[in-house]
Amino acid sequence: MKALTITPGVANSATVKDVPAPAASYGSVLVRAFELGICGTDFELISGDYGWAPPGSDDLVLGHESFGEVVEAPEGGDLKKGDLVVGIVRRPDPVPCLACAVGEWDMCRNGKYTERGIKERNGFGSEYWRIEPDYAIKIDPRLRSVGVLTEPASVLAKAWDHIARIGERAKWEPRTVLVTGAGPIGLLAALMGMQRGLEVHVLDRVVDGPKPELVKALGGTYHSGEVKDVGLKPDVILECTGVPSVIVQSLSQLDSAGILCLAGVSTHGQTEPVDVGTVNRAMVLGNTVMFGTVNANRSHWEMAEQSLMKADLKWLSGLISRREPLSNWQNALTRHPDDIKVVIDFS
Repeated sequence: MKALTITPGVANSATVKDVPAPAASYGSVLVRAFELGICGTDFELISGDYGWAPPGSDDLVLGHESFGEVVEAPEGGDLKKGDLVVGIVRRPDPVPCLACAVGEWDMCRNGKYTERGIKERNGFGSEYWRIEPDYAIKIDPRLRSVGVLTEPASVLAKAWDHIARIGERAKWEPRTVLVTGAGPIGLLAALMGMQRGLEVHVLDRVVDGPKPELVKALGGTYHSGEVKDVGLKPDVILECTGVPSVIVQSLSQLDSAGILCLAGVSTHGQTEPVDVGTVNRAMVLGNTVMFGTVNANRSHWEMAEQSLMKADLKWLSGLISRREPLSNWQNALTRHPDDIKVVIDFS
């Protein structure tokens, strides 16, 4: 079968080649791939910034935003042939740590977890893949056209879950959220903000194209420029760019008892001068919170599927900029100016 692979640590080593059928050790559920989403993490892996091949191998099958159809599944289980599924990315560490022991592998304490398509486990970027039943999420057939968005949605479901938990430290009635960055993560963050009844504002550097229109169609307000120019003190800021200057400005824009969630990952070598004393004073006197989030556990994947089910399918489809066949994989890995989410089509 054909698979999209890289040699971790070797820049621009991505290629499509024939690989053996997925090993039974990867799980008893066999899935025929339909689609694979491409995200910033994949570009970092392709550039050689990080990534780890499975033990005993030099190569890693890429891909962690999966979507496919069950071909084989154990009798008597919840999954049947023909079911649509996505695969959970992370696996708990073998120790296991305090968090992994209770199924909260997204909060792994010792870093010994593994991840499909990222760290020591082959990903979902092959014509067929296997998965353990407990790590497969059944997707409603009504989401056939957008099921590939479940993985990024799971990351935002976790972000909102943790925002709510932090907010409940005291009487909390949030009204406004600012999302910085209108990529797929930012737009899904905005969607979930709308679903929670908040006034949603989205900030991005582009001034035209699909992003402003998607925010408008969602019922939010679109801004371009600097955080400080948005003109409000949000109860919640979801920072989805990873740009240091945006992070610093966001800290100073929070309302009293506000929450800043960092969902974007910064690249190495970016610097921004920070007056730590002023930041400290603002956070202490304002009871504000800044926290980071990454990955998701099973409960968040299930929340993500529910959130997608409640959304307008036409709007969700607008997040997918291009579908490229596997034969055109090189173009799928080439960024275009108006891209939001690019998907490789295996079907």
